[in-house]
Amino acid sequence: MSRLLPYPLLATSLLVMWILLNGLSTGHIVLGAIIGIAASWAMTALQPAKPRLRRWGLIPALFITVMGDIVRSNIAVAGIVLRGRRGQRTSGFVTIPLELRDPTGLAVLACIITSTPGTAWVEYRSATGVLLLHVLDLAEEQEWIDLIKGRYERPLMEIFE
Repeated sequence: MSRLLPYPLLATSLLVMWILLNGLSTGHIVLGAIIGIAASWAMTALQPAKPRLRRWGLIPALFITVMGDIVRSNIAVAGIVLRGRRGQRTSGFVTIPLELRDPTGLAVLACIITSTPGTAWVEYRSATGVLLLHVLDLAEEQEWIDLIKGRYERPLMEIFE
């Protein structure tokens, strides 16, 4: 049954929605069922592969590191905003060559960087493995490269690859 209809709840919901929007008739039931089944099959193509975690023990340490960095970054950004000395700060873009290639690891890295105030994941080029990062307070570019690679990328590579 799962091969014919991998997401039965999705197909049924779409059929019901189709009937509610278009009325109850034999043609609409058939068309709604076709759309529901096609959407269910399409969803299987979007389902990512299950991640393979190699070192579960590193996850709590990474979590604590990220939470500490988020708190420190919140305090630093609040200081910049409240002091009103934004003109004295230099924001900019940093290109970081990443070795991490696991899609789940990259997604976690994107969440970490985006959830840390003062930084934003702008672009990732999968062909070259280069990440473009925007930093609110950019003092030294190499410090940011070392920080991302050492604090986040290295543990994620040990966890996921």
